[in-house]
Amino acid sequence: MTEQERLAAMTEAILFSAGEPVEISRIARTLGILERDAVFITELLQDRYAETNSALQILHLGNSVQIGTKPEFAAIIRTALETKRMQPLSSAAMEVLTIIAYNQPVSKNFVARVRGIDSSSIVNSLHDKGLLEEAGRIDVPGRPVAYRTTDVFLRSFGLHSLEDLPALEVPVQDGEFTGEISEKPEQDVTA
Repeated sequence: MTEQERLAAMTEAILFSAGEPVEISRIARTLGILERDAVFITELLQDRYAETNSALQILHLGNSVQIGTKPEFAAIIRTALETKRMQPLSSAAMEVLTIIAYNQPVSKNFVARVRGIDSSSIVNSLHDKGLLEEAGRIDVPGRPVAYRTTDVFLRSFGLHSLEDLPALEVPVQDGEFTGEISEKPEQDVTA
């Protein structure tokens, strides 16, 4: 076994055992290699999976990677594990998720101001589903919790990072934004 094959096998073992995204920097530190070498090893694993028509793939999620199955096997896996199909998100939940994804980190109050209606229960539901997580507290009176999207959000929507979000079409009339909220007032977040 070559050194490259040994590193690939160890990386595969780490990713398989973790069952969740692992930061490239953590893999590099664990294996005693440079981060760029850890990226190369994960790409080597992905190539190996592709060459052998494996059901597995390497998912790149920002600065993290995870072993997962190819999407075409989702139905058979669901059947085998007798897992109920996750209910699609309501339009209100999608709206809240969109507001948070494009403005994060933000408080429930910010979401409510944008939507014009209290959205606390929807934010809580999205948090329970693992699509949102707490991102510290906002430095304003009352120190409300700030929320941001998670790696589960990225995986669920097939994104590698937030930069992959589609560009927003901002309503502009006569060169000026026509929305009611012109700036995000809550910007100082502390952990």
